[in-house]
Amino acid sequence: MIHSSKHTSNPVVAIDGGGTRCRLALRNGCADAVVELGSANVTTDFDAAISEISRGLGLLGARAGIEMAELISLPAYVGLAGVAGPSVAKDVAEALPFTHIRVEDDRPSALVGALGARDGVVAHCGTGSFLAAQINGDRRFAGGWGPVLGDPASAQWVGRRGLTLTLDAVDGICAHAAYSQHVLDKLSGAAGVVQFASTARPADFGALAPAITAYAAKGDALARQVVQEAANSIAELLPILGWKPGMAICLTGGIAPQYASYLPDDMQSCVTAPAGEPLSGALSLAQSFSEEIAHEHL
Repeated sequence: MIHSSKHTSNPVVAIDGGGTRCRLALRNGCADAVVELGSANVTTDFDAAISEISRGLGLLGARAGIEMAELISLPAYVGLAGVAGPSVAKDVAEALPFTHIRVEDDRPSALVGALGARDGVVAHCGTGSFLAAQINGDRRFAGGWGPVLGDPASAQWVGRRGLTLTLDAVDGICAHAAYSQHVLDKLSGAAGVVQFASTARPADFGALAPAITAYAAKGDALARQVVQEAANSIAELLPILGWKPGMAICLTGGIAPQYASYLPDDMQSCVTAPAGEPLSGALSLAQSFSEEIAHEHL
């Protein structure tokens, strides 16, 4: 049970689901009942995601001490990885039992959770990545299109780029460094690198990223190049989304905080801790949705 003193209005349900975990919350007065489950990505496996959410609703009702009929009558905001457009959102809404439901992808929850009511931008880099801005009440998003078509500066991008530069070193295009030798030893040479990459999933590439950031912190030239390239991709895109000097920058996700010292000075000075997490953002969006419903019935 987590508590909040900021919201005392009508009860709402919020769901934040991604490739790693799914969290469900009921806000009722000043208290939040929360349950956490496994993956819920509706593109990777729609049926499994809906099954996991449905199981979570049963657990949430039990934890909050309310009947399922009452729970599903509450306004619900659902932010899920893999909701790539209105048709997927409609499918999710129809598959879940709520009377009043709004379904979006997982980016708005992360944005609102990190910034609260502040103007600013978010660079979210976990296994995947996206950028987002909240300025003068408008929200704008870029990225989140997955490992094949995007996800720059994500952990999987970093891991994959480290392998590419290692093979460049094998070819003599760039100099070997401690990290490239580490990779060649770990994966049994260049042939092992190619074999690993041929079957690696995004999470497998992402698992290589912590070693890169660790080697970069020790000054390894190749590892630092990878991290700098990732940070550069963020620095180039944030102004396009509307960021200006003095505006908050939140670096969220597993690897994004590692980029802070690689950003330009005017950006480094604006890096600030997130106000909250995606679930708190989903709860705020659920509250806004509830208010819209109430307004429509006036």
